[in-house]
Amino acid sequence: MARVKGALATRKRRKKILKLAKGYWGAKSKHFKMAKEAVMKSGNYAYIGRKQRKRDFRRLWITRISSGCKANGINYSTFMYGLKKADIALNRKMLSEIAIADPEAFTALVEKAKAAL
Repeated sequence: MARVKGALATRKRRKKILKLAKGYWGAKSKHFKMAKEAVMKSGNYAYIGRKQRKRDFRRLWITRISSGCKANGINYSTFMYGLKKADIALNRKMLSEIAIADPEAFTALVEKAKAAL
């Protein structure tokens, strides 16, 4: 049987990593070993970032709803409890959009929540 050398597979693997490291600063985009470490690290950061983005947006929505509630004389937790008692099922993303875009509608929601308590 003929001897198989791994040059093709090795070159393909290295080119793939260097392509992913394109645009990195200094040797991280040129040298395979450094590029490999940088790509692995950036992959970890991207994975963690996808989890953090969900947390960050939820915090933002709650902050927006809370400020809308304060403007209407109620606190956030009481408002959310009132909505639950009134059987109004709106998620925090939609509530924050309503609080920003349509303050009158948000005030109506606050009144319904207060009435349900």
